Amino acid sequence: MIESEGVEVPKLSNHEQRRAHILDALLRIASSSGLQVASMRSVAAEAGVTVSTVQYYFHSKEQLLFAGLQRLAEAVSQRAEAEVRSTALLSIRDTLQAWLIQMIPVDDDQRASYTVFAAYHALALTDPALAQLPYTRNSGALETAIGDQIRTAQRDGEVPPDRDAEAEAANLLALATGLGDSVMANMRKPEAAIDLLRYHLDHLFRTD
Repeated sequence: MIESEGVEVPKLSNHEQRRAHILDALLRIASSSGLQVASMRSVAAEAGVTVSTVQYYFHSKEQLLFAGLQRLAEAVSQRAEAEVRSTALLSIRDTLQAWLIQMIPVDDDQRASYTVFAAYHALALTDPALAQLPYTRNSGALETAIGDQIRTAQRDGEVPPDRDAEAEAANLLALATGLGDSVMANMRKPEAAIDLLRYHLDHLFRTD
């Protein structure tokens, strides 16, 4: 083990582990204090490594921030996939619900994720360098995947054929995001937000 500023840090055996360790430190800072205080130096201190180590893996602050966003998106995706596997979901409707519920903060991990995503969005509005990075591509990819699932459901007769799959996907993503905002603002409980999401999905998948 090595120690830095009183923090005991495990000796990491490969580049991927060290890179992930640094990104996790960034996400902890973003969740607790906001991205505005995240710097090469503060991330190095949180990770218990030198600034030069952080710079070895990430050549600029923008590159570090973007990589952190990608790691967070991967973690959210893994949670959704685990939910699908653990409940043996078979229907497209239930799969979409499992994906979209990840945007509604029902526990501490999801609240932390939501806080960090919001911090990235807020920073991109005022940071030209970050705004130029494709930081929204994960949301775009999810919207595309939702649209593909809806088209499959239409072919299977689970969603009416006259629905616009792209528009429905955009609406679902916007609804889940807005419901997440309302939970974070204490406008409604997570359970109430999930009920509203289910209500919308029930109407989308009605064919009678």
